[in-house]
Amino acid sequence: MFTLYRKYRPQKFSEVVGQNHIKIILQNEIEANKIAHAYLFCGPRAVGKTTLARVFAKAINCQNRKDGEFEPCNKCNTCKDITDGRNLDIIEIDAASHTGVDNVRENIISNARIAPTTKYKVFIIDEVHMLSISSFNALLKIIEEPPQYVVFILCTTEIHKVPATIISRCQRFDFRRINLEEIAKKLTFIVQSENIKINQEIIEKISKQSEGHMRDAESILGQILAISEKAGSKGERIITNEAADLVIPTSDLNEAINLIEFYIKKDSASAISLINKLVDSGIDLKLFTKDLIELLRKILLTKINPALGARFSMQLNNQMELKVSTITANLSIEKVLKFIDLLSLALQEIKTSFIIQLPLEIVSVEICSSPTSSDINVKLSAQTKKNNETNNMNEKEELQNSKSVNLNNGSINFKFIKEKWNEVLIMVKKYNHSLSFILKVCEPKNLNDNELCLAFKYKFHKERVSDPQIKNIIEKILEEVYGLKIKVTSIVDENIIIAENSQASGEENKYKKVDNSPTDNSKDVGVVDNMLKIFGGKIIN
Repeated sequence: MFTLYRKYRPQKFSEVVGQNHIKIILQNEIEANKIAHAYLFCGPRAVGKTTLARVFAKAINCQNRKDGEFEPCNKCNTCKDITDGRNLDIIEIDAASHTGVDNVRENIISNARIAPTTKYKVFIIDEVHMLSISSFNALLKIIEEPPQYVVFILCTTEIHKVPATIISRCQRFDFRRINLEEIAKKLTFIVQSENIKINQEIIEKISKQSEGHMRDAESILGQILAISEKAGSKGERIITNEAADLVIPTSDLNEAINLIEFYIKKDSASAISLINKLVDSGIDLKLFTKDLIELLRKILLTKINPALGARFSMQLNNQMELKVSTITANLSIEKVLKFIDLLSLALQEIKTSFIIQLPLEIVSVEICSSPTSSDINVKLSAQTKKNNETNNMNEKEELQNSKSVNLNNGSINFKFIKEKWNEVLIMVKKYNHSLSFILKVCEPKNLNDNELCLAFKYKFHKERVSDPQIKNIIEKILEEVYGLKIKVTSIVDENIIIAENSQASGEENKYKKVDNSPTDNSKDVGVVDNMLKIFGGKIIN
């Protein structure tokens, strides 16, 4: 059976797509003839683990490779036998079908004792995490101290299932998904070699659909090629968009851009109509939502730094890029984050929804009906202005009706400070919650020329309030409560004890002095009670 991924499987390091961080290390080891006894290749499926293992095994056994070189010649008998799978010294074992300890003893341990006919005997164990615990235990000793001519290459997609004792005895290499540009480059090479005419847009669709797995991309291309007809004088195959759409789930980036524009305009009716039109035309809604999220991600990265968004240019044509640029200018980072968050939830629900478009419709209505941050700011500003006007009127009435107000030189008397001190304690929580606890254990001492003196029992409380930022907060709150600018000073008075606190109860705090009489036992009780109140503690019997 003809398959592209088998025909174009890499036979040397330079043909392996991606994984440069691994190839460089392996090439250097081969050049220096410093081959390790065990390697562990871990990572996602279809990214080249087994392929690179075969290339490595071929390179270290190549008869024509000279010192200082790392590429296999692919011409000697050993290279040809390995390529064709006939070499008896390269033993590939599928751990999924050989999980038992007896298989490990027969296929690996016993075989490892037989000297190779070439330089190295290489055991490539695929999906090694499928071995049983007893099999791993049997394998452990031979991996720890193998014969000099034996090399183990363990491949796995689930590294967490491999015992730590095995991992610690191997050189570990973590494979990564292959980026779209490298996949597209390999697919372009294949279609040119196969004399296939194909639109670059289709290659990009295949690359994207593969999600970083090279073998998947080659399989998709092979499926599309199978339904394409020969055309042209030279008999070349032409892959059309119609043929590609039969294999690749369809989506439409242009419609994704239109949907974002509807979100910006708060046009929920048009957004829902577009979603249903996509469903009726056979668009894969899951893929469409993924494209929508990816497009928003591009916008987000572009707003953070234009260079970050540039890497997505291969997915959009010039007209789309222009529309996305306009959208980017009209969206804030806050909005983009909200869109991505809601659409990610919708994507999860689409998979299980009995009406496939329902989750996306609900999210669209939620996005279009929610107020924008500018709307909220306008409303808040209007409400704040209204509240300020009301508060100012109330304060003016209170100031006019209260005899505690001294209008001379725009100042207020100390009695008025004490009467409204609880309002200060309540309001300070909005700015700094910890500061409210400090002010509760202080005593307004006196008021002199609009300068309020606060007394604290402890020096660290005084130093905290003396901090310029904290002091500004207190003075700002005092101005809001009393309607005048009041400066704050602080002193330490060790004789202060708080008799009781009123937390937003409307009662005035009560203060008393310490009785220095040595016969007054209630003093110690009072000190303990107040310390418990200040620091939120309790007595444990």
